[in-house]
Amino acid sequence: MKTVEDLRTRAKELSKQAVELRRKGSEVYETNQELAKQFRQQAREAMKRCQVLIQELKRQQG
Repeated sequence: MKTVEDLRTRAKELSKQAVELRRKGSEVYETNQELAKQFRQQAREAMKRCQVLIQELKRQQG
């Protein structure tokens, strides 16, 4: 089991990763819609993992 601090750190990393992937998707959308779609999908997956970690944090703290 990871510590609360480990979970927080990983959740922040995943959140930043999702934002960066979303930004990349927006940047390439006009020139490469397929790549933009892949970036958006990766961003969704990162946010899902982030939400799982947040739920785990809530469980451990509550």
